[in-house]
Amino acid sequence: MKKSIIMSFVFSQCVFIILLPVWVELTKYLHPIVIGVVWFSTFFLVLFVVCLVKKEQIQFSKHILHALTFLYSIGLLILLFFRPKGQNYGTINPIPFNTIHFYLSGNVGYLITFYNLGANIGLFIPFGLYYRYIKKTPSMKQLLIITIFSISTIEWLQLFTKRGSLDIDDLMLNVLGVCLGYFIYPFFRKVLFIK
Repeated sequence: MKKSIIMSFVFSQCVFIILLPVWVELTKYLHPIVIGVVWFSTFFLVLFVVCLVKKEQIQFSKHILHALTFLYSIGLLILLFFRPKGQNYGTINPIPFNTIHFYLSGNVGYLITFYNLGANIGLFIPFGLYYRYIKKTPSMKQLLIITIFSISTIEWLQLFTKRGSLDIDDLMLNVLGVCLGYFIYPFFRKVLFIK
């Protein structure tokens, strides 16, 4: 197991360093903590793939799971509420798929499109996984209620604090990410085991 962690760390660092210009470019649009979030996500993803291929399991306590999720949530909240100046905040989009269509129509660069659509899904997958790990009898209905309420609250806070915009597409993509996490749990359970 120790070899897998070291191998994952080295490989993830290589990937991270090769793509460092991309991560630095993201800091023009987002708080610099994005580099830390990407680093953590890259390492975790590589470690998961290495352990899956080698058929190894990673075991840790619920306390570690709670702590990692808490730190990840703080990083995500910083990304959502502390952005570089000069961006247009305080807008409202109540029309489903309007923003998604805007990004896919080629009106903005590829990196911005990928980040806005991919990250709005991908960055929320861990919350669906977390829910499955901590609940003995997980309920999709309960998860949807919690997720829609939580993300709606964040969207409204972004609008009121002028730290972002209220966008129905963000809500839909974030909920999709949480639901993906919920459904891929059996796949992750093969590698990540909570004591």
